[in-house]
Amino acid sequence: MTTVALDTGVGPLLRSWRERRRISQLELALRAGSSARHISFIETGRARPSEEMVLRLAEHLEVPVRERNALLVMAGYAPHYTETALDDPAMGALRDGLDRLLRGYDPYPAFVVDGTYTVVAANQGMTRLLDGVPDRLLAPPLNAMRLTLHPEGLAPRIRNLRAWRADLLTQMERQIALVRSAELRALYEEVAGYPLPPGADREEGRPAGPSVPFALPLVIEHDGRVLSFVASIATFNTPMDVTVAELAVETLLPADAETGAYLRSLVL
Repeated sequence: MTTVALDTGVGPLLRSWRERRRISQLELALRAGSSARHISFIETGRARPSEEMVLRLAEHLEVPVRERNALLVMAGYAPHYTETALDDPAMGALRDGLDRLLRGYDPYPAFVVDGTYTVVAANQGMTRLLDGVPDRLLAPPLNAMRLTLHPEGLAPRIRNLRAWRADLLTQMERQIALVRSAELRALYEEVAGYPLPPGADREEGRPAGPSVPFALPLVIEHDGRVLSFVASIATFNTPMDVTVAELAVETLLPADAETGAYLRSLVL
């Protein structure tokens, strides 16, 4: 720890992350093997943290990988995490693994998105669900939020659009609170401003039977049928690259036997 005179910099940024996580200086100090006094000095700019300390505090504050690089730069250090393009040869094994995963999940829909919900890979199950969507919405780069909520996209087919839309927007709001992304904020403002398609007020969903659904379903019309899915999202454990850290594998699991049987019949 080196005493310096700083009014702005990494300290206030670390404090904002700590307050966002609702952790006291003492609790953070105990987690990081430091003292509350040292944490206070860092946050007020009276001390410059070492590179190791910045990374340690970021780890205990669960700061996203991209933002950890920003903390390091603010503290006067070089970024620690690389950001490798997904089409880089070094990512070949990762791409192959994702392709195998998506193919293995077929005929159920599955796709991979980056930190701004751009679709970087998808399986045939997802492609089938997009049948009938206008070509202009399918032109690269595909965006999962835009495809789902656009009034000419999947939105008119979603029987419980209000509930599903609210859930997606809440998901985006949580992500915006974690990352400082002008692109993500612009996407949120765009999709939140889409008008609801005609008939969205009906909020018809497939009867769930006597039991309460175990998760909010996506109830959607497809080829004259009503399909029901529940969604799951998987991310990579302990990523060391910004690109990998921001990838998410999203899968749609049949929420009832009828949906599963229908999807399996498409590939028999």
